[in-house]
Amino acid sequence: MMYPPARTRGNEHRPAAARATVALGAALLFVATVAPACAKNQASQKDATLAASATLAIATVTPAPPAPKASPTVASAKKSADASACPAGMALVEGEYCPDVEQKCLEWMDPPSSRYHHFRCARYAKSVCKSKERVHMRYCIDATERAEDDTGLPRHFMSWTSSKKLCEAEGGRLCRESEWQFACEGEEMRPYPYGWERDAGACNVDRSTNIGKPGRLVDHRAAVGSHDKCASPFGVQDMAGNVEEWVQADGRGMGNKMGWKEVLKGSWWIPSRHACRQFQVGHDAVYNGAETGTRCCKDAPQREVAAR
Repeated sequence: MMYPPARTRGNEHRPAAARATVALGAALLFVATVAPACAKNQASQKDATLAASATLAIATVTPAPPAPKASPTVASAKKSADASACPAGMALVEGEYCPDVEQKCLEWMDPPSSRYHHFRCARYAKSVCKSKERVHMRYCIDATERAEDDTGLPRHFMSWTSSKKLCEAEGGRLCRESEWQFACEGEEMRPYPYGWERDAGACNVDRSTNIGKPGRLVDHRAAVGSHDKCASPFGVQDMAGNVEEWVQADGRGMGNKMGWKEVLKGSWWIPSRHACRQFQVGHDAVYNGAETGTRCCKDAPQREVAAR
């Protein structure tokens, strides 16, 4: 903002000598304001020449030395411990899990007349944790679905029983449903592993042509990890689509989900439920199909143990 120049009223018609006196007084006032106080033996000297030659003192502030950088030892130890906490091929999942989440669909993909109207949500509102307290979790989970050695495609025709045996034979176990969900949604409680809006191109999902018949499905599996965008906040891939994965219901022992211990998560390549919290029950422990696969979990050592 520009301000108008200050005007000194009544000064224009003063005699030259008077104006000089005023100017000298102003100069002395300026020096007295900004300069250090002079010694007493100089205070009596009012000579204009000395006043004009007075030197203004400029204070020199020596900057404080920069604070020493924090030692990277603690951060490095944590990173190293996290990297070594899980076996190769598994990702560490650690954080605060919300058991009870409200996820409101703002827009459905299929019309109300469709029997699958509430299967596919195009856009969710931000998730809300309804639990009074979150639960701290720390465990390892397969970074991808278990794959066939020769093709890189996810194993299929896996039952709940065969999946359980495979995981336990390698020192792991079937994931609990809550563990699978947390690895999929993260602390943000994402409806889809990649966010709040459904993206048919992110994962191997929404294939609606050349599907085949139940029991004789056309194989539309994709190589594990081949969809880069289909990654959860923890970097776990293919938790939506490709093949659906067996988990164990939460609860004591084998747990119970609507009367079933055998729960399927993530759905497969068809246009279906692919949100992290959605599930399917109704297949027994020996059911298997072209669409059923496996992902394992494993207990992770506590942080102080992993850091040793």
